[in-house]
Amino acid sequence: MMILGASALQVPAIKKSKELGYQIILVDYDENAVGFALADVKLVVSTLDQEEVYRQALIYQPDVVITSTSDGPVRTAAYVNEKLGKKPDLSYENALCATIKSKMRDRLKTCGVPIPEYYAVTEYEAFSEAVDRLGGDCIVKPADNAGSRGVVLLERGNFDGMSFLLKEDVYRYSRGNARNGTVMVEEYMHGPEVSVEIMVIAGEPHILAITDKYITPPPYFVELAHCEPCRLDDGTQSEIRKVAAQAVRAIGIENAPAHVEIKVTEEGPKIVELAARLGGDFITSRLVPLSTGIDMVGASVLLATGEAPDLTPKRNRGAAIHFISAGSGPNACHAGDCEPPHGQREAGRAGVITRITVPDALYEQEGVEEISLYKKPGDLVEGTRSSNDRLGHVITTGETPEQAMELGKRILAQIQVEIM
Repeated sequence: MMILGASALQVPAIKKSKELGYQIILVDYDENAVGFALADVKLVVSTLDQEEVYRQALIYQPDVVITSTSDGPVRTAAYVNEKLGKKPDLSYENALCATIKSKMRDRLKTCGVPIPEYYAVTEYEAFSEAVDRLGGDCIVKPADNAGSRGVVLLERGNFDGMSFLLKEDVYRYSRGNARNGTVMVEEYMHGPEVSVEIMVIAGEPHILAITDKYITPPPYFVELAHCEPCRLDDGTQSEIRKVAAQAVRAIGIENAPAHVEIKVTEEGPKIVELAARLGGDFITSRLVPLSTGIDMVGASVLLATGEAPDLTPKRNRGAAIHFISAGSGPNACHAGDCEPPHGQREAGRAGVITRITVPDALYEQEGVEEISLYKKPGDLVEGTRSSNDRLGHVITTGETPEQAMELGKRILAQIQVEIM
């Protein structure tokens, strides 16, 4: 099995593939990627370099090429599987729609899936016209990137009058993160945000969980907490499920996981984005198993090999993840809520980390599943503009989602981050 990506988020899929007896060919541009320790064959190659990955696949002849939690490699996997003559779980054409936001929006619009008003632009003049057409606050983001990189809120009140410099700065920031040079300008949707965790089998979406998402306040949109099961009312969750299933069918996913992000607006649920892969941020590798007992990572690997996975729920508990930010304290905000769950609204500060203190007793508390740090003293942080700026995470469980969230907040409040 050739797996594209060897980062920590890919490790659960690597381990599951090895448990099934597969020899693992790992591909990653980072020669120090943590997953390489588990590889039978290590290839230091960019997972976005489709032709080089294909060339390596011709040499090693894998039975299947997959990725786990990254968007760009979804295209590469589809491309290589098609070139190798294997029946793809997602065609290359559909993979483009699943990973390039402009193509995604066009496909969803054509299929009648609820989405915000949007424009795709490649130059500043068109960008400025799109902003004016939307008339109010708008989201600006790269058409081809992930992890909240280059995503920013452009508020109408901030650019009336002295508009040019601010609009140009926002455009330059977002376009600088756009691999293909295209920037999306979209209606700013108000309301709670969720993600829907799905396994698609023979084109039929099986919805396994709905995850509440907690996000930094504007102008940036970095996910700083997730919780399961969803706490919205049953009627709203039913509408969320319908829209998520519509989106998956529109993109054309056949046998693969899907992660659908949705805003619950006054007009009903609308698609933020869709990914033809497992959800990142440890949602599918940790939260779904902790809350439902379903092994989504194992299910996705089995599905890729042609076997039928077990999607039967085995428990109903609360599970949450809180990310440690550079603000020396929690600062997540549930989109649409007026009160952040952690009582702090400002984004994290930029600077050099001088100390991160995690009291030893926190690791032993009941319900604390994991505390992990990504950064260390001496590392530079740039506030909280993208998921790369997060410093670590805390995973907690409880009988209910409320219990899991409250425990996570208490643990996070005791972790001290000092920045100079």
